[in-house]
Formats: sequence, C-alpha cells, structure tokens
Amino acid sequence: QASCWGDSHYGGDCSGVDFSNVTEIFSNDYGFVALKKHLGQASCWSSLGWLCSDVDFSNVTEIYSNPRAFVAWKKDLGQASCWGISDVGGDCSGVDFSGVTEIYSNQDAFVAWKKDLGQASCWGDSHYGGDCSGVDFSNVTEIFSNDYGFVALKKHLGQASCWSSLGWLCSDVDFSNVTEIYSNPRAFVAWKKDLGQASCWGISDVGGDCSGV
Repeated sequence: QASCWGDSHYGGDCSGVDFSNVTEIFSNDYGFVALKKHLGQASCWSSLGWLCSDVDFSNVTEIYSNPRAFVAWKKDLGQASCWGISDVGGDCSGVDFSGVTEIYSNQDAFVAWKKDLGQASCWGDSHYGGDCSGVDFSNVTEIFSNDYGFVALKKHLGQASCWSSLGWLCSDVDFSNVTEIYSNPRAFVAWKKDLGQASCWGISDVGGDCSGV
C-alpha cells in the first residue's frame, strides 16, 4: 500500500493506483512510476497525463528520469521505452540501446553510453546536450552531468569532451591528472586531488570561476 499527498496535479493523489507487488517507485518533477518488476507491469501518475499504458514493462531492469521524461530500460535486451515531453527526452524511438551500459540525464536530455564500444547516443533538447553526434566517446572512462550539459572524461588520457546549452566546450581546461569532476546546476569543477589543483567552467558567478581559490 501507499499514501500520496501534496499537489494532486503532480502526483499527490494516488488513490487509484494498485501498489500490490510494487518493487520500486521512481519520480521526476511532474509524476511517479510504481514498477512491479517481477510482473513486468507499472502504474504511472502525473500532472501531464503520462499514464504509460502503452509502455511494455516486461524485462525492465531500471527506470531513469529527467524533470519531464522517463526511460524504462531493458538492459539485458538492449531496448528502452521513453515517455513524457517528447522533445526533452520523452521520445527515444530513434535510439539504438543495444550494448548500452549506462544511462545519464540532465534537465532536458539523456545519454545512453556504450562504454565497451566507445559509443553513445543522446536525445532530448539539443541545447541541453541532446545532440552528441560530434563527440568522440572512444576511451571515455566516466560521464558527468549538470542541468545544462554533459562531460565525457577520458581519465587515463587526461582529456574530456563537453557539450551543453551554454557553449561550455571546456577546450581551455587541462584535464591531465584530473581525479574527479563535480557539478552544480550551472557549473563544473575538474579536481586534481593529488596536485591540489582544480579548474572550473560554466556560469562564472555561480561557480564557474574558481581562479581565486
């Protein structure tokens, strides 16, 4: 069983949802998904009428989200279904999920990474990273995100590629010896722990400039 409260337009009323056999619950800014993994079923309720009745949840291994879209991933089958606002990630009908090892999201886009193949597919709003057709994913070791973009780090090579809505192309950042990357919604920090150094980029007055630190 479950009880919901808050704004009914955003999922605060789940009185019509059957929670028997539910194994996991997922959310985004506008709604919820109650997954019955072993039965291959789910119930969705949200402000935008995303009732997901057309989604096949059999063999779903994980559900990802951004604020206005969901992705139900069938990792073992190399398939996925998306729903929500189509132009910010709710439509992934053109994406090939075979070989995908990880999925990442931000404000209005998703990345399906095929780590073993050195490839990735992106979808959603191109201004927020939904188009990564010009990015080389070979030798990428980690992917990071914030609300407005993504970073694909090649740690062993000391290189990275960045793509975002605000033109944060990070081409001036030296990624050699970077041990970790952190972010807030509008800025990134590449930390070189062993050297006691870091580089920042993004919106300067909300963390994108750490030159005085």
